[in-house]
Amino acid sequence: MTGRLTTVGSLLAVAGAVHAAVNARRLRRPGAPATGVAISVLVPARDEALVIDECVRHLIGQDGVAEVIVCDDGSGDATAAVAAAAGARVIGGSPPPAGWLGKPWACAQLVAAADAGSEILVFVDADVHLRPGAVRAAAGLLQHTGLDLVSPFPRQVTVTPAERLVQPLLAWSWLTLLPLRVAERSSRPSLGAATGQFLAVRRSVLERAGGFGAVRDEVLDDLALLRAIKAAGGHGGVVDGTELAACRMYDGWPAVRDGYSKSLWAAFGSPVGAGAVVATMTLAYVVPPLAALRGSRIGALGYAAGVASRVVAARRTRGRAFPDALAHPVSIVAFGALTLRSLREHARGTLRWKGRPVTPAR
Repeated sequence: MTGRLTTVGSLLAVAGAVHAAVNARRLRRPGAPATGVAISVLVPARDEALVIDECVRHLIGQDGVAEVIVCDDGSGDATAAVAAAAGARVIGGSPPPAGWLGKPWACAQLVAAADAGSEILVFVDADVHLRPGAVRAAAGLLQHTGLDLVSPFPRQVTVTPAERLVQPLLAWSWLTLLPLRVAERSSRPSLGAATGQFLAVRRSVLERAGGFGAVRDEVLDDLALLRAIKAAGGHGGVVDGTELAACRMYDGWPAVRDGYSKSLWAAFGSPVGAGAVVATMTLAYVVPPLAALRGSRIGALGYAAGVASRVVAARRTRGRAFPDALAHPVSIVAFGALTLRSLREHARGTLRWKGRPVTPAR
């Protein structure tokens, strides 16, 4: 039985590595910048005084941007003052109404405040730094591909061991598991990936999808927004943003632990779905290397395939390949532990993020 599991897991790992290589070649890259279109850049921010200055200064210098608006989402620090000093227009966000989570409500207020003539809305998190031309390049992907939403995935900056262990799984997961070009045009909710770190959307399609009201209670509002766009007949997905932007999402283990715990419970539809995903990933990326330690050649093949898939993802997204990829089985174990913690804390009702519960008040 153990040998059979090792064989199945290794075959899954090999298939994942092949698929990652195919996706790495097919991942959309920025091309010609957008022309003749009005763009508003919108930044939801809560307690971001330490990073908002650099974020806004990178945005103010972008070509073709009609305005940069920051929504100060009830910050307890100097976020609003720092953003205004950097050159942004700052609006004071009101508390989320019943049934709304904080970020979707902040984004809804930003959309309402944006110039009515802006045809493309670009959302940027406060910890993201854009390179010159990034906004027009993202908008260009909409203009020249016919897509309605694009999510340029920034280069992920990882410093501490915890960040290096967990963060690379973001890009690795959709490169390994998601048929990217098929997913762009598919209406299936399960086929899609997006990140709210950097996201561009056609305003008309966003409004047709119900705006952020359609995702008012979603902790993974970025992925839920893509699904709402698709349900309204639109198309979109994740694209290469590593030449356009960089983001250090979390700084150390406590932030990694709490950040992933707040959302992993919602990532797979249900606790059963989460269990199935963790079990499959364990079969493919933990069972083979354990067997390899006992001398299994097929297990060694499975381990090598898992490492290869991580190397492909790292090189495609400008991450660190070695020695980090060699610890891929440990990354998967850490991911499983974080998923279990997220499910447990959600069931207890104790999950919070930036001082707020991650489930909306009713």
